[in-house]
Amino acid sequence: MHPWLTRYLDWLEATNHSPATRRNGRSAVERFLSWCDPTGCDHYAGAELLDITPARLEAYQTALSRAIRADGRPLSWGTRAEYLGALRSFLRWCTARRLLRRDHSAALVLPRRPVQLPRAILSPREVERVLHQADTATPLGLRDRALLELMYSTGLRRAEAAHLRVGDVDEGRCLVMIRAGKGQKDRVVPLGRRAPRWLGRYVRRARPRLVGTLEPGWPFVSSRGTPLRLNQLSERVSRYVARAQLGKQGSCHLFRHTMATMLLEGGADVRIVQEILGHVNLSTTARYTHLAIHHLQEVHARAHPAERGEGVLARRRRRRYL
Repeated sequence: MHPWLTRYLDWLEATNHSPATRRNGRSAVERFLSWCDPTGCDHYAGAELLDITPARLEAYQTALSRAIRADGRPLSWGTRAEYLGALRSFLRWCTARRLLRRDHSAALVLPRRPVQLPRAILSPREVERVLHQADTATPLGLRDRALLELMYSTGLRRAEAAHLRVGDVDEGRCLVMIRAGKGQKDRVVPLGRRAPRWLGRYVRRARPRLVGTLEPGWPFVSSRGTPLRLNQLSERVSRYVARAQLGKQGSCHLFRHTMATMLLEGGADVRIVQEILGHVNLSTTARYTHLAIHHLQEVHARAHPAERGEGVLARRRRRRYL
């Protein structure tokens, strides 16, 4: 690894950036440096790291847009934006320490974000069908039902649900404390009334049988008493969705999308939903308003002539002949 990249990663850790930010930064910069070598990027001794020009950065951005994954698919806009954003941060850090002659990070223009809606949303009846797939007569089934109820009620991200601690769930006040969520930000999320009952039932009846004499501190554990891994959590949820035979696919984020859409359809303010979901930008939450279309459907039914049965002009013509 390049020595200046090592220093940059140490600086990220010292300034309390998340492990994910450090991993993304390392991957992005290493990818750029490996691309530079075969193209003859000049290395300088002394204070300067690389002779980077806007043309070289634009060429790298073009190369990213044409890059192909191992499975033959191109890099998504999100992956490319992540690589370029992390590289831009590294270049700015290098410029501030005079490792680069000039700051050309502005030459890296992030890909435009497409306006994409979630592919699948569950109705309340479909959610109940998924929830009932868990066999609550078994410890693992009761654990999964409590986990599904938690995600349905709160809209937690997968990592947030997996990294919960026992003391983060307040059954009495019906609250969940999310510690160091995305962006290293804490927040408090309402839990509702039904989810705490399932969580309490799981914690009192099933969890002691799974944990045994160990106490890992995480509420949701595997059959061996160890914390659930992210891929395990996704596999369990997607399996229940498939068992429900809804013709829809999804996992943990399916419940997050569903919860947000239901709140907006129920009249919740979009800024309140933004706070519950932990979105930094309101535009991220606003995309769910395109899915909560009951109000638009009501207006369409009242205003569109075809939906009112007989058109206005047709009624006027009929009156002339009466």
